[in-house]
Amino acid sequence: MAEKNYYLEIESDPNNLITVEEFVNYFTVDLNINPEKLSGLLLAVTEATTNAIIHANKCDINKKVKIKVELIKNQLMIHIFDEGKGFDPSKVPDPTEPENLLKDSGRGLYLMKVYMDDLKYNVTTEGTETILILNT
Repeated sequence: MAEKNYYLEIESDPNNLITVEEFVNYFTVDLNINPEKLSGLLLAVTEATTNAIIHANKCDINKKVKIKVELIKNQLMIHIFDEGKGFDPSKVPDPTEPENLLKDSGRGLYLMKVYMDDLKYNVTTEGTETILILNT
């Protein structure tokens, strides 16, 4: 399959998550992604975007979240860029530990790791890039 790219830019408002869901549905259909992988992919992209909007950009509508999607050979790469200060993923508590089971947040990174084939971060002075990788 030829290389394809998609791009979306939104304001840091949680109400824009519906636009992100529509975007994911659009490019997965356009790329003929296996429907069995759609729910996990949608969850991972939504979680990463939620983190960018709420934790990184603090719901500041003057800050943008940018999503770039690339299909290269059989690998779908979704880059989510925020304008926040960054974070250390190793410092995020494990949501499967007994003391964290009843907390109402903290599962996003775990779910991204479960549903994606790989998860990477690039923390820069401009913000953080979260990279979700799915083998198609």
